[in-house]
This record gives sequence, structure tokens and C-alpha cells, in this order.
Amino acid sequence: MTDATLVLAVLAVPLGSAALVWLMPTARAADRLNLATSVATAVLALALAVTALAAAPGEAAGGSWYVVDAASGVFLALVGVIGLASAAVSPAYLRHTGRSWFSARRSHAWYYAAFNVFWAALLALPLVDNLALAWLLIEATTAASALLVAFSGKRSALEAGWKYVVLTTLGLAVALLGIVVLFVAAGGPEAGLGRLDWSRLASHAGTMPAQTTLFAFILIMVGLASKIGWAPVHNWLPDAHSEAPPPVSAMLSAALLPTVLLIAWRAKLALEPALGGAAVQELFVGFGLVSLAIAVPFLWQPLPWKRLLAYSSLEHMGILALGIGFGTPLAIAGVVLHIAGHGVAKALGFYTAIPLLRQDPSAAESPPRGVAHASPPTATAMAVSLMSLAGLPPSPLFVSELMILLGGMDAGLTGVSALAAVLLALGFIGLAHALIEGLLGESAERGGRPTSRSARAVVLLAGTATVALLALTIAAYALPDSGIVAALLGSGS
Repeated sequence: MTDATLVLAVLAVPLGSAALVWLMPTARAADRLNLATSVATAVLALALAVTALAAAPGEAAGGSWYVVDAASGVFLALVGVIGLASAAVSPAYLRHTGRSWFSARRSHAWYYAAFNVFWAALLALPLVDNLALAWLLIEATTAASALLVAFSGKRSALEAGWKYVVLTTLGLAVALLGIVVLFVAAGGPEAGLGRLDWSRLASHAGTMPAQTTLFAFILIMVGLASKIGWAPVHNWLPDAHSEAPPPVSAMLSAALLPTVLLIAWRAKLALEPALGGAAVQELFVGFGLVSLAIAVPFLWQPLPWKRLLAYSSLEHMGILALGIGFGTPLAIAGVVLHIAGHGVAKALGFYTAIPLLRQDPSAAESPPRGVAHASPPTATAMAVSLMSLAGLPPSPLFVSELMILLGGMDAGLTGVSALAAVLLALGFIGLAHALIEGLLGESAERGGRPTSRSARAVVLLAGTATVALLALTIAAYALPDSGIVAALLGSGS
């Protein structure tokens, strides 16, 4: 199978599933169809990712609208795995709380149709070879995921979905203005959107007017920041993550945020010759420090489980911004490791919300307490997720954060690294306190509730996630010298 055929198959399967799910006669049939097509989508995405990562540094396959390179491989693997896991746990959510406004069958059909369109757009983002097309795909993720955020039909969910649409669309409008300015600055004989191909921007960046290009880049970064969840334009993130179905929250945090970050990263690599390293570095480091600083006070507050995970996402997007801004080989290795580790740990945390909210519905509005007494399986999954997100060794996030901070020192930004280390330590204290209170704190309801089937199932997910996280920790030692990092440092495409 050629790269072009594989790329089309990766996108066609989820889109086909979004259409076919309407033909299913029952909700259970829709569940089975979606699971089967999700397995096929994930297998195809991982096959394409392996092809991309196996290429020599600097090599990239591509066509008229797509590129398959090292960055594509990393993010395809991430989106493929998170998408499959979210599809697998979706029936457990829909079985108990997923009727929304419709009958069970129609509700499942609406959910899976929006889910697969969202997933297809996320899979396309790492592959698209053009900034303007990437912007269109980001808008597509907004449309599909907003329906999923509001899926429960509750007033709070509708408000969160509307807030998500308004704030991210305003941000993307700013990014679109930046793209228009960049299109004019790019000039050249190319007609149409070809001026905005990643490879074309990288090869012509040195001839572009520096001030105009910098203005365009700032607009693009500020606009994309609203979708990435960087502070201070992150306001939609806690509400949307809190109200969305847990499998969708996992997709939003573990897949959407870092995948949109990839577009910002590609823009940085492509335009850096025109902008100079200092201006680009200051912008990314600024977003990173502000995000870390704003996340810390919230992580110290008693928060409902999903809202706590949402503010953790703000923190982790901040450390990723720092790593990309530092730009040294060690920092970039840390970014790659952090993206993978955060994806696994954060997705597990949101999946844990399914049994947690079923056993204790009040956890949607208040911090969980005494989960270890009420449901040891749920407590186990909570512990694996939050200990990893806090960066407690041997979590790969401890290693990745250390690599990013050391990379900042290599870049000559020792003061920034020291400040980031303090903010990360404060975040660790907040998450550790939340975990201790959540597991061992005194619950308002003594005696707890019976352990549900979904709670027992989440133990399997926790075990799988633990193995994956430990494997990432071991792989970290070889990552700085790998071809993946060399390719991410050496190519703007």
C-alpha cells in the first residue's frame, strides 16, 4: 500500500463510519460498528506512523496536499491510540448517561457521527502540508467537538459548548488574519494556497519581509493559543473538559491540544529564518511561563475531578511551549516524550471519570473524597493518572520535564528554567494533595457504593497505561540521540 493510499484510508475509515452508523438498527449495533471501524482506523494510523518514523532524518514523503514526516508519525500514533481507547470506552458512557435529547439508537448515532468526524480531522492535521488547510481542519474540529461537549443536553453543557465555540472561533479569526498577512508576505509566482505550503514557507522564509512576517506570526500564535489552551486565552478549557463526555474530554486534552500545538510548531520551524530565533523563542517561552503560573493557583484549590484534569492540561501545555521555545535537542526530546506520556496519563484520568461519576454523581460538582474506600478499582486508576501527571518518578513526565528544563539551560535560559522548576514543584504539591484527599479523605457518604462493571474495566486500562508509561520512561534514555529528534530539529516541513 502506497503512502497516498494509506493516508486516504486513514481518513476515509472514520468518515465512512460516521455515515454508516446511521444505518444501524440498534444502539448496540452502532457500538459494535464503531468499535470495529475504530480498530481499523487505529491500525492504519499506526502503520502510517511507523512508516513516517522509520524514514531517515530529513526525509519526508508527500503529495499535493499532505506530508508524512517524523512529526506526522509522532502525532498520528498519539491520535490513533487515544482515539481507539476513547472509542472503546464510549459504550460504557453511553450505556448509562448517553441519551442526550434523543432515543438510545439516535443518540448513539449522533455521538459516533460527531466523534468520527472529530477523529478524522485530528488525524488529518499532522498530515496536511499547508497552513491554510490546517486552519480549516482546526475549525472542523471545533464544529464536531462542540456538539460532543454539549452532548448531554444539560444547561451547563450547552453553555460550555457555546463558550467553546465563541472563544475558539474568535481566536481562530485572529489566526486567519495572520494567515492572510503571511500569504501576502510570502509573495512569489505561486498561485493560490501553494504559497502557504510548509516546505515552500521554509525554503522562502529568508526572502520574506521580517517585520510583516513577525506580525503575521504573532497573530497566528495568539489565535492558535486559544485552541491549544495557553493562558491567558484558555477560558473555555475548564468548562468544556468538565462538561464533555469523559471519552471526548480525553480526546480534547490528550489529542486535540497537542495536535493544534503541532501546527504552531510547524509554523515556528518554517518561519524562523525570517523571524530570528530570539523573537520566536520569547513568544513560546512567554506562553509557557504564563500558562504554568496561572495553572498553579487552580491546582491548589479543591476542584471536581474533571476540572482538576482540565487545569492540569493548562500546566502541561505550558511546559510543552517552553520545550519548543528552548529548541535544543534535549528539550525537543523532552517535548516528544511529554506529549506521549501526557496523552496516556490524561486519557486514563478522564476515562476514570466514567465509574467515578456513576458511583458518586456529586463528584461532577465537588472534589471526590474517600474513593479508595468506596471503590478500590477506581482509586487505582486515579492514582496512576494523577501520580503520572504530577511527575512523580518513575513517571515519564518527570523525565520529560527534567529534559526540558535542562534543555533550557543548554539554551542559555537558566533563569527561565529555574522559574519553571519552581512552578512545576508548586503544581506537583497541588496535584499530590488532590490525590491524597481524593483517595483517603473522609467522604460525605459513608459506606460507599457498589463497585460497577466500568470500575473493574478501568483497572485493565490502568494496568495497560502503567505498562505504557514505564515503557516510555525506559525509552527516554535513547530518545535524545534518535532520528526522531534529529528530524524534528532539522526540517520545517
